[in-house]
Amino acid sequence: MTKPIPKKNVFEFLELPREMPRRIPLALRREGDWGELYGRFNDEAARHQAGRCLDCGNPYCSWKCPLHNYIPNWLELAREGRVHEAATLCHETNPLPEICGRVCPQDRLCEGSCTLDDGFGAVTIGAVEKYIVDRAVAEGWRPDLSRVVASGRRVAVVGAGPAGLSCADRLARAGIDAVVYDRYEQIGGLLQFGIPSFKLDKSVVRTRRAILEGMGVVFRLGVEVGRDVSLDALLDEYDAVFLGLGSYRYTDGGLPGQDLAGVLPALPFLVQNGRVVGGVQSQGRPIAGWEDRIELPDLKGRRVVVLGGGDTGMDCVRSAIRLGAAEVTCAYRRDEANMPGSAREVANAREEGVQFLFNRQPLELLGRDGRVTGVRVAETRLGEPDANGRRRAETVEGSESTLTADVVIIAFGFRPDAPEWLAAHGIELEADGRIRTSGEHGTHPYQTAHPRVFAGGDAVRGADLVVTAAFEGREAAAGITRLLRNGGGRELPATADDAAAA
Repeated sequence: MTKPIPKKNVFEFLELPREMPRRIPLALRREGDWGELYGRFNDEAARHQAGRCLDCGNPYCSWKCPLHNYIPNWLELAREGRVHEAATLCHETNPLPEICGRVCPQDRLCEGSCTLDDGFGAVTIGAVEKYIVDRAVAEGWRPDLSRVVASGRRVAVVGAGPAGLSCADRLARAGIDAVVYDRYEQIGGLLQFGIPSFKLDKSVVRTRRAILEGMGVVFRLGVEVGRDVSLDALLDEYDAVFLGLGSYRYTDGGLPGQDLAGVLPALPFLVQNGRVVGGVQSQGRPIAGWEDRIELPDLKGRRVVVLGGGDTGMDCVRSAIRLGAAEVTCAYRRDEANMPGSAREVANAREEGVQFLFNRQPLELLGRDGRVTGVRVAETRLGEPDANGRRRAETVEGSESTLTADVVIIAFGFRPDAPEWLAAHGIELEADGRIRTSGEHGTHPYQTAHPRVFAGGDAVRGADLVVTAAFEGREAAAGITRLLRNGGGRELPATADDAAAA
């Protein structure tokens, strides 16, 4: 006998406050607990928190989401206890909902645009999304592909990060065989190796792999395109190719003293630490621009300074806390209001003991006997907007000081580093190295100058969010599907039947 659907209480947002799932206690985090910070809602809490949604008629949350998820609709399904239907609806727009529910900066996106965010507390959209998919999958829910008709077409997806995984998901739903190549031994890209497990437990990535394989997606891991297999070979074997190459070359800022011992680029630090925490030995290839299998220094009792205020910087400072650093400082050249990272991540870092120094421009890394000892910085003030509309950080004359440091982690961001083999196929690049595509509005979205090669994610947009990479992978798959349905793809060898018909 089915349970009756609870009646909607339109004033639930007044009677129940916004709540997040229970968090790991602060003491455990400081002692090195790497488990996901936020737990999961139970059924009752999820229904109540989902029930706070006003269904306001103009869903700002959906519009602010890069994927334009049907947020009020699946919140209502969750409130009614129809979790499997909610999971199906989540997947209509988002190929990676349980991952986005964990790592998206909801405070800057959907929740930041929630009507209730003005005084009542936004609906906990991300936590409910995570609850929906986790529970449905645990109960056996899987995407229903029973009505999908095999097209006989095949597409190679290069890169198993969020853009590539999203593209493969949509191709499978269109009846197109997707084969995903990646240089590393596990799928996920930075989901696996770059994002710390206290934000995204790696079992979640393994579960997503199982779901995709159940949909027919094939993974060929430890295979580097351009080295182990050529793009020519892929174009010969497949009807189209999608490039989800990511953005891995870090921006170092050109600071004097960067070659001192104890100075680490952020991504190798996070990648290697992720492997150590997860007990994974590297079998993959170095990422372009640096050797990713660095020797991690012992941070216990050390003074750590992280330069940069984005989400990667927050991952670094919070990792350093769990690695036992005595002091962790984040220095950022603008003020807190202009930090590019999630405000929630900043709050979590501050709670865990990270000290923030705003309006500080690093000038030089100082050292003694070949090891870093500090960072020379100057105070800044915000000036006129730059080309991107952000106010420039201008140094204040005579304001220099030194931050003492045993370890310095540089987290200034990343930029694309397109492989040389793209040029031989006429694939064009932007001036900053991003792959040039038709974008989302072309006849075939995210098509490159080569008609059978598509690209998306950070290699096209520049370093950005998981959710934007998922969007571009999804839209590129739609472009590939349209191309192949309109007769594009390989010229297949003629069959006996074709010859007879001719």
